[in-house]
Formats: sequence, structure tokens, C-alpha cells
Amino acid sequence: MTLHEAMAARVERGEFPGIVTLVARGDQVRVDAIGTTALGGDVPMRRDTVFRIASLTKPVLAAATMILVEDDLIDLEEPVHRLLPELAGQRVLARIDGPLDDTVAPHRPVTVEDLLTFRMGFGLITEPSFDPPWPINQRANELGLVLGPPDPRTPHGPDEWIRRFGTLPLMRQPGEQWQYNAGTLVLGVLLARAAGKPLGDVLRERLFEPLGMRETGFWLPATRARELPSYYLTEPGAGTMTERTDTGPEIWSKPPVFPSGSGGLISTVDEYHAFARMLLDRGVHGGTRLLSEQSVELMTSNRLTPAQVESAGVLLGGAGWGLGMAVTVTADATSGPGRYGWSGGYGTTWFNDPHEGLTAIAFTQVSDFLWSGAQQEFERLAYL
Repeated sequence: MTLHEAMAARVERGEFPGIVTLVARGDQVRVDAIGTTALGGDVPMRRDTVFRIASLTKPVLAAATMILVEDDLIDLEEPVHRLLPELAGQRVLARIDGPLDDTVAPHRPVTVEDLLTFRMGFGLITEPSFDPPWPINQRANELGLVLGPPDPRTPHGPDEWIRRFGTLPLMRQPGEQWQYNAGTLVLGVLLARAAGKPLGDVLRERLFEPLGMRETGFWLPATRARELPSYYLTEPGAGTMTERTDTGPEIWSKPPVFPSGSGGLISTVDEYHAFARMLLDRGVHGGTRLLSEQSVELMTSNRLTPAQVESAGVLLGGAGWGLGMAVTVTADATSGPGRYGWSGGYGTTWFNDPHEGLTAIAFTQVSDFLWSGAQQEFERLAYL
């Protein structure tokens, strides 16, 4: 079965209303737009359809970080409290499920690299259950920090957000364990301070404009935002897929109060391909070097210990983690080791395989795509 046949069959079965895929080897680029932007709708998916890309924001943020590192505005090994003094006094919970006032001193400061590798000592808790009602999670929710799914959004701007975050203790010692998501929320605030301008401006000037990514950003003009596909999700424990309306076009038609470095971007398959191709070409785009080869190597090499890979559980599924993205460390059903990329919770995924010179991107707006087997089928068939 070809990739087109497999994805078209899933659209026909109603698993998602539509999908846009891009598979590229060298100068050969195949783009396939299948189905519509809404269940029962009549607006076809197009090559230039814009999508909420959620956590595909993280690799972009990592690349921007390395650009600022190369400019000597920040250092991977420096403590984050140089630019984020609000975090200077954070202590560490004696027990992750314990009271907030039962803390110990951190063994060392949190570094910029800790944010990129998700080893800052704070993030999503997935064991023994997802987001258990422990004091640390309850307090984070009370503070309106929105540390997990990006919607509904936090009402706090970057300075107030980081002030509130700094009132929390860390969950674990810095460097100890991989925990998802919070690191790139903090990192987005840090990059803006390092550059002296809003995060959206940093990304646009240092990455999007040089790469020709004209529509990638934290918001779109209202007329374009109205073209966003509808977003669907089968809630845990529910039997049917439903449309979620808390991320509608009106949300995306104005700059966000808090530009999320974890999941706030919109893009198209071709524009994200420009970013992916730059990494595959080891930092070069159109003859211009945006990142050093060393920076790309750091981003796309596993930074975790075997124990950290194992304790990351279902989110990494046995893969390692570089800077802002997953990196396979052993052969799996898709390829040998060394494949890197990530996925976004709205139903988007991307990987590069540098050994094959392959880039593969699939954009839907149905979260179920990530766990229904569709993503894995896409990845496998992208090689054919």
C-alpha cells in the first residue's frame, strides 16, 4: 500500500477529515493534500493550508536558542537565573508528591541546556498517572500557568508568568530526569530577555525571514486565521471524537499574551520543510549558513542517559532526546538509529533521517492521529 492510499483510506473511514503530507529526498518533494478541513465540510485541504503545529514549536525554539548561543548572547552551561532572576531562589521538593514547604536545596543551578533537554527538574508528571492531584500540580493550576495542553491559554504575560513560576519549588533535582514541556515555556521567556525583544520577533528575524517562512508565527491575519482547519480530539475515556472550540480562529488572529515556546506556532508543510531541510543540510539554507554544524550536531544527538530514556516512559517510547527534539537511539519499526524530529498534540508530526536524506511531515488537526496507528503508518510508508 502506498502512503497516499493508506492516508486516503483513513480519511475515508472518518479518522480525520483531511491531511497534508510532505516527503522529500534531496530535490524531490512530494506533497499530498487529502480530504477537507472539517468533518462534513467542503473546503479541501491544500498544500498551503495553515495548521496549529503545537509541539513542533520546540525544535524551532531550540534552533533559535543555538543561534543566540553562537552570537554569545547566552551560553548552554550558564545558570538560567542570570536572565531569569525570578527563578534564583527555587528549592526542590523533598518528595514530588509531598507538601510544597518540604524542600531541599538544589544540588546545582538550572542551566540553559537543562531547559532544552527537559532536565530542569520540572515538567509533566506521567507516572503513576498523568497529572496526578499532588500539591505541586494543584498549585501550578491555581497560578494559571497552563503547563500541559496549550488551550485554554494562560492569561499571564511572560514577566508575570515567570514570576509566578518562580514561586514554585522544582519537582526534582536539576539534571536528574527528563520531564516534558515546562523547559521550553521557561526558555521562551529567557530567549526574549537575552535578545531584548519579544519571542515572536526573535523567531521571525533569526529563522523565519531567512528561511522564507512568511506565515509561520504565533498568529495570523483574521482572514487567514479563518482558514485554520477544525480541531478534533477523542477525550480519554470517551468513545467518540469531538470538535474542540477553545482554539478557534479568533484565538489565532491576534498576538498571544504569552508566546508559547512549547506549542504556540502556526505553519504550513512547505514552510516547516524549509526549517527541516536546513537541519538536514547541517545548518545551511540556500547557500547561507544559519547554524553551525556543531549546533545542529548538538540538537540532533541524544543527550539522555539510558536510565533517563527508560524513565521518560510512553512520551519518548524508547527514543532519546537531543535539544528540543527526540532522537532514536536504537533501530525501531521505522528505521535505524539517528532519526530525529517530534510531533505536536494537535495532530502534526515531522522527522528527518540524515542517513537516508529523508524529510517527512504530516499535518492534521486531529490529536487521535498520534495514537491511532496513523502516525506510525505514515512514518513507515514515507520510506517507500
